[in-house]
Amino acid sequence: MNINGTDKLPLPRESSQFIAENCDEVTINEAAVDVLAEKLFNSFKKQEYSIQEWKHHKLHPQKMVQETVDWIFIMDTLNFSFWSESNDKRYLVEFNGEKHSGYWALCAAIKRAVEEGIPITDPSYYAKITEEQLKQVFRSATNTPIPLLEQRRKNLHEAGKVLLEKFGGSFVNCILECDKSAQKLLDLIVTNFPSYRDVGTYKGKRVSILKRAQILIADIWACFEAKSFGEFHDIDSLTMFADYRVPQVLNYFGILEYSDVLMKALREDEISNGDPLELEIRGCSIWAVELILKAVRKKAQTNGGKALANVNSVVVDFYLWDYSKDHWQDMKHIPIHRLRSTYY
Repeated sequence: MNINGTDKLPLPRESSQFIAENCDEVTINEAAVDVLAEKLFNSFKKQEYSIQEWKHHKLHPQKMVQETVDWIFIMDTLNFSFWSESNDKRYLVEFNGEKHSGYWALCAAIKRAVEEGIPITDPSYYAKITEEQLKQVFRSATNTPIPLLEQRRKNLHEAGKVLLEKFGGSFVNCILECDKSAQKLLDLIVTNFPSYRDVGTYKGKRVSILKRAQILIADIWACFEAKSFGEFHDIDSLTMFADYRVPQVLNYFGILEYSDVLMKALREDEISNGDPLELEIRGCSIWAVELILKAVRKKAQTNGGKALANVNSVVVDFYLWDYSKDHWQDMKHIPIHRLRSTYY
């Protein structure tokens, strides 16, 4: 991957392996990997979970049309930092009689704006959106506003300008340039949209995580059910999307083991963006999912003769993220790396 003529940047899979093999405060428990892989394999084999789960969420777009691509692009351009300082200071969005938090508050706000006639998915609009207009889109049902409002506005200005100047005003044209290749699209995103450049330096080596860039491609793949704008012949080259919640699930299942040094830093909120501890959590999460996927596929080969269709790191990530939302009460004792980042 080449960003604006700079030296080649390693992809997230390569970066995560380097981090996992050299980290100090995170350990991957491979015995626990096998236990979770068995759970996932049984779920996939029984077809209890698949790519279709993405559209089972009522706040996700349902129609496989061109406008949906630009809806998802806006969603992932703004898909970061929703955690609350405390339970009594939560950012909530009210839509159709329900209040939504976290990532779902973002989706609800976009849906609400569209229903109110606000052209939030049109780059001609959001490339010049004002602070007051954006406040209206993301107005809260509580006294707590959405975090990082001004940074979100900057992201929209940047993305809208790039789409209008380079890609005819639609992310669809970015997809069409890439010949159904997820990796070509990933490179295009990271090269042209600076807000998606989720990279860092770990032990003297440049590494990439690229959470939002990868999930943008994966969301389109899932929404379009691997067809039309969502058809990518190399979708399996994407990794999981390292955020706060999936590492928490991996720690809950005993796959990620944290040192006393790391646990102290997590409990005292001492980790910052780009910190080696942050990169170890995120990098090891990616590599752990790679190991889980390998184990799931091995079980599929020995129990069914072939790998399960459409099971890749994307689907494993979706499964684990949904699990975190369904079982958050069981995991609330496990600290997350709480920091304000525009990357996740």
